[in-house]
Amino acid sequence: MLEMKNISKVVGGETHIYPTSLALERGSLNVLLGPTLSGKTSLMRLMAGLDKPASGSLHFDGADVTGLPVQKRSVAMVYQQFINYPAMTVYDNIASPMRIKGLDNATIDREVRKAAELLKLAPYLDRTPLNLSGGQQQRTALARAIVKNADLVLLDEPLANLDYKLREELREELPKIFAASGAIFVYATTEPSEALLLGGNTATLSKGRITQFGRTIDVYRRPADIVTARTFADPPLNTIELVKSGSQFTLEGKPVLSVPRHLAAVADGPCTVAFQPHHISFGRQNGSGDLLTVKTAISEIAGSESFIHVGFADARWVMLAPGVHDIEPDADLEIFVDTRHLMAFGPDGRATGGTA
Repeated sequence: MLEMKNISKVVGGETHIYPTSLALERGSLNVLLGPTLSGKTSLMRLMAGLDKPASGSLHFDGADVTGLPVQKRSVAMVYQQFINYPAMTVYDNIASPMRIKGLDNATIDREVRKAAELLKLAPYLDRTPLNLSGGQQQRTALARAIVKNADLVLLDEPLANLDYKLREELREELPKIFAASGAIFVYATTEPSEALLLGGNTATLSKGRITQFGRTIDVYRRPADIVTARTFADPPLNTIELVKSGSQFTLEGKPVLSVPRHLAAVADGPCTVAFQPHHISFGRQNGSGDLLTVKTAISEIAGSESFIHVGFADARWVMLAPGVHDIEPDADLEIFVDTRHLMAFGPDGRATGGTA
């Protein structure tokens, strides 16, 4: 188990990581989800021992490793900006951590070829990294991390430079590989969809703080606060300031949305109501949804789906709709909001009820 106890990072008087406590189990997949500069890489560098914490301590399997240099830890780390040995072949790059361990040649050869096959590198083993594409170089770095068989594997947005098909394959395969090894697997990403595809556990980060940690699907469905909900939304979370009044959420005394069963116990009064872009549609979803008339701002066609930006009162929302929808700006549009998935947050930003 990796335990961070009130660990923090301060650089030049600026706090990059506020005091943070986190426990990660062996064999677990843990996603760090947050926007750029939220603290994901800083937290990983503390885990790896590349940086010394300003306060707190780091423990691995019960032993305090706070001051232990990274060279004496069983850690593998892969960055989005891949690092390979330019003078070595792909084969030798992958083999390097096993040679440092003193493994026999037969074992090294077997593991190199196994990792190369997984990462579609078999035809390139005799090439040097400078004769590879960017994606192939990143795969080489990933293969080296796989064969290292480390206790802690840190992947900092490692798939960003890969083509779509390979990225999707690796998102499925990588958790299985590391979970089987008993390693602690930490994966940083800015993409909520990637966190959901990977599964496992997710820690959401914002401005150097972990806002929530738990099973990925639970954090997504039951965010503890609006910051977490926004972190776990792409396109951005839709919100509107309303007043709960009995069975209705109202605006200036007029009903806007029905209060769903899971929010019935929320106290009457002002709150922020939120919902995901895919919970707006042109028709009722499974017979559920409240009808609203909105004004379109712009529609963006993205292949098999469209992002339709609309306005309602002072709120601006995005609807994620399957198919191609080329809608003129400033047009009146009838939409349905699926109230079964509404979230409500109080004036302090904390969640005030459950989710469906």
